[in-house]
Amino acid sequence: MNDAHDADREPTEPIADPAPEPTPPSDLVPPQWAPPAAGSAPQPASAAAGAHPEPTLPLAPSLLPPPPAHPPTAADLTVRLPGAPFGAGPGGPAAPRTERGGRPAGWVWPLVAALALVVGLGGGFLGALGYDKLNGDTTAGPGYSTGGLSSQDLENKAPLAAPGSVAAVAQAVLPSTVQIIAEYKGEDAGASGSGWVLDRNGHIVTNNHVIADAAKNNGPIVVIDHDRNRYDAKVIGRSSVYDLAILYVEKHGSLKPVKLGSSAQLQVGEPVVAIGSPLNLPDTVTSGIVSYLHRPVTTGASADESSYIDAIQTDAAINPGNSGGPLVDQQGEVVGVNSAIATAGGSSTGGEAGNIGVGFAIPVEQVRVTADQILKTGKAQYPVIGAKVKTGGVSSGEGAELDEIVPNSPAQAAGLHKGDVITHVNGSRVTDGTALIVAIRTYQPGETIEFTLTRGSQTKKVKVTLDGKDG
Repeated sequence: MNDAHDADREPTEPIADPAPEPTPPSDLVPPQWAPPAAGSAPQPASAAAGAHPEPTLPLAPSLLPPPPAHPPTAADLTVRLPGAPFGAGPGGPAAPRTERGGRPAGWVWPLVAALALVVGLGGGFLGALGYDKLNGDTTAGPGYSTGGLSSQDLENKAPLAAPGSVAAVAQAVLPSTVQIIAEYKGEDAGASGSGWVLDRNGHIVTNNHVIADAAKNNGPIVVIDHDRNRYDAKVIGRSSVYDLAILYVEKHGSLKPVKLGSSAQLQVGEPVVAIGSPLNLPDTVTSGIVSYLHRPVTTGASADESSYIDAIQTDAAINPGNSGGPLVDQQGEVVGVNSAIATAGGSSTGGEAGNIGVGFAIPVEQVRVTADQILKTGKAQYPVIGAKVKTGGVSSGEGAELDEIVPNSPAQAAGLHKGDVITHVNGSRVTDGTALIVAIRTYQPGETIEFTLTRGSQTKKVKVTLDGKDG
């Protein structure tokens, strides 16, 4: 897919190249993710026809034989309850078939995944157009705090004093994990996802794609705790760019928060546990290891709903409905938010997309930053430099080529030129446009970062001060 250039779009994102041969890059659209469903199939095949599948999309269940040979795509993990409408494609929802055991069959997520990937690579602006003002952007009333995250009653003690077994971790963290039922496409209980208790003040963390449709339409959102108590929830704020949302439950006295950990301390091979409500099955626990750290991942099922994440990759089984649930370490501390799964491709008409041992979680450090911003202002910000970068196609691995420099932008002020190839950000290597976007988004507006770049035969170091946008 190759998006047409739009002057209003923010220039620090990818420009998509068509599948076979590269064509002039187009604008980037901020990342966000379209929810998958636990009982219905996603978009119709027509939506992804001709789309070039990308290697990372939002979660979707998949159990079919190996699909066509091409890179895996990522699908988000929201589940649509059986009988609920599914799919956000132009062709309308598709009703799923069921196999033995009531498992939805005939998932078309590979379609959505392929489309999402193409959109992500096709570019996007840094989320400015993808941000919805919620509740008039007012921060009056319960749930908000001028002091941000630091003023909340957080859990300071790890559930386990020392690394424990999967059983011990599950026993400690399950009481802090919730299921989220949200309106989707006119159905009050059309989407099912997961979440976890952030503090003793009634705040719940989940993925934006779980509640995005309900938030846009002022639809109902219900939080169900470990004891199956139900609470009405409202959206305090959400970020389509980072795929995070903060909910508020008024009667929260019995909710137990989980301790925030540190993904920066994780090591590849370290055991982790994923908890959530896959396929509308609450309190499901799976385990695995950290497979990779700082994996650049882009997901989303539409141009204005795509996200770029500096992801934790894990082989712990996660499926639709796990979206928003916690990924925890051996002491039961949250290190990430389960958000996407890679799929092996699949049929564009009826292939399934589910766990293949390649899942992705948003690092908890990003949760801290985004939650703090949302609690203070009801919205989140992300950094931009004002330059467009080529994405899509086959990466040479040599860096990210800038395709356009926006006038009066941080990129122009820093002396960046069209055609510059960025090879490092603050000393860390970037291999392509997606990696550059993800690297930039790990910093905050106002910070100054250093690019190492090649311009012709020269190698230069350039410092850029990041601007910010809501999204």
